[in-house]
Amino acid sequence: MKINRTIKKVFSSKPTLEGSGVHLKRAFGFHEVPMFDPFLLLDDFRSSNPEDYIKGFPWHPHRGIETITYVLRGNVAHGDSMGNKGIISSGDVQWMTAGSGIIHQEMPKGDENGYNYGFQLWANLPKADKMMSPRYRDVKSSEIPEITTAKGAKIKIICG
Repeated sequence: MKINRTIKKVFSSKPTLEGSGVHLKRAFGFHEVPMFDPFLLLDDFRSSNPEDYIKGFPWHPHRGIETITYVLRGNVAHGDSMGNKGIISSGDVQWMTAGSGIIHQEMPKGDENGYNYGFQLWANLPKADKMMSPRYRDVKSSEIPEITTAKGAKIKIICG
């Protein structure tokens, strides 16, 4: 079944500084939220210059949202107020549900060549789940199902 859809608007990402000075590009957020609900923000981080990301995102709070981070290349260290800590690397995904509140840090490390590429999506939790207990999960690349289409496109299933 073929479904035709009309493009309503095209967005250009905007250079943004976040955390302690991390250079990234914001695809959408803040003013665009009503158009993308329940998605709140989408950031694209990619640099081969460690000075653009090494200061990272030191300890800070979140509440009522879920963040999904996908690392395309490099490494990102995570720690949180529940005692979770670890490193997600190329192809890995991190799910953090802030729920009733969590304090965490994300510190990009890059790879052996200084590359750090990925994106982070913020999702608004439904009203009934905003005060749920916080949780954290990292999913290693080897655990993520992948399918290949008849035309050779590879698709990784990270949620659903």
